[in-house]
Amino acid sequence: MMGSGMRFRAMVAAVGMLFLAVTVNAVAETKVNSVRLWRAPDNTRLVFDLSGPVQHSVFTLTAPDRLVIDINGASLGAPLNVSTANTPITAMRSAQRTPTDLRVVIDLKKTVTPKSFTLAPNAQYGNRLVVDLFDNPADAAPIPAPTNVATVAPVPVTPVDPPVKLPPAPAGKRDIIVVIDAGHGGEDPGASGSRGQREKDVVLSIARELQRQVNGMKGFRAELTRTGDYFIPLRGRTEIARKKGADLFVSIHADAAPSTAAFGASVFALSDRGATSETARWLADSENRSDLIGGAGNVSLDDKDRMLAGVLLDLSMTASLTSSLNVGQKVLSNIGRVTPLHKQRVEQAGFMVLKSPDIPSILVETGFISNANEASKLAASSHQQALARSISSGVRQFFQQNPPPGTYIAWLRDSGKIAQGPRDHRVNPGETLAMIAVRYQVSPATLRSANNLKSDELKVGQTLTIPGTELASKE
Repeated sequence: MMGSGMRFRAMVAAVGMLFLAVTVNAVAETKVNSVRLWRAPDNTRLVFDLSGPVQHSVFTLTAPDRLVIDINGASLGAPLNVSTANTPITAMRSAQRTPTDLRVVIDLKKTVTPKSFTLAPNAQYGNRLVVDLFDNPADAAPIPAPTNVATVAPVPVTPVDPPVKLPPAPAGKRDIIVVIDAGHGGEDPGASGSRGQREKDVVLSIARELQRQVNGMKGFRAELTRTGDYFIPLRGRTEIARKKGADLFVSIHADAAPSTAAFGASVFALSDRGATSETARWLADSENRSDLIGGAGNVSLDDKDRMLAGVLLDLSMTASLTSSLNVGQKVLSNIGRVTPLHKQRVEQAGFMVLKSPDIPSILVETGFISNANEASKLAASSHQQALARSISSGVRQFFQQNPPPGTYIAWLRDSGKIAQGPRDHRVNPGETLAMIAVRYQVSPATLRSANNLKSDELKVGQTLTIPGTELASKE
């Protein structure tokens, strides 16, 4: 007879075999239902839609160049049909290595650097396997503009401010650079309207129109973070702005709300708490510190000890936040001329795309795409132009009052070519009325008069109006 010990071991083995069989059968039920592809300027993203979670591995082969993706615990649920035009991919094929293991082979025109990861289900998609194919910089070539997003035909719109004839720029005076970020993109469509409008398409159209208008203003140059329908990580958007030398970062969105009755445009800047936490993150993150140390931003920390670096970075973040609130209020005031506002003042939140210590940044919610009336307006090219005009006007007004040194607009102001209009100043900790008066070259009495102050006492966060100085035109 079998001893109790042997019977116990046999029972454990049987249970283990049963557990293994159940696990294999369960894993084998995962299907790869489809594949989606987006082309970005420097990479190609493949997204495999899955019916459940999987394990995977990726490796490359040469002669010829191929990428092999082994998806363990899955089988093919539908043909992997996708257009590979304007990508390094020539073909895609698949086969079952075992009943539970799928192999996908991607034939390539040239070498790429792959990066892969899985994503859990969210409100829009189920489980996904994402494979990014990064171009070799030496092989990079311009990518044709995508054809899957409609362009906006120019429609004459009366400018908010009358045009001014400006003199030619002297040598060495640079343009002010505005980086415009169209939110979402690629597999991230953003919010959706009742008639199928997608936030990612609407905001790209507005961003393109805003770029056209800003580029039409002398002394300004606009750049886009994305020029087509592809995904860029949130941190990647601010990295693009820094690499382009941005003086201002403007992120364009058209959000949804739980109530379809919600309406109106909004402008956001980073919250004070978000600024404080971001300062700590930049100091703690060696990669970001090295980015600043390398001269990519306007904050140099290479010759500072940690405590002083923290103070300087905090001051930079505070200055950027003050500028963000200033330009945000001007943009909001102009937007209020063309569409209802959701809130009458610039709101503050911890949006990731606003967390840049050296670049003033605002996020413009152009309206609620979940509201049927606003969704229809947002899809109309005339309204897109009007929104872009209001944003560009606010940007111009801000920089005419606060031009970066060395720019053409700063030269215009300093040489008396343009008038210096009223400005707003948000009182920071430690500031006195006398300090602010010296900064803006006005007398304390003038500041008291312009703001109806009965004393020199100020409150942190208080907004002061700085009187304008009418500069004589030399035209």
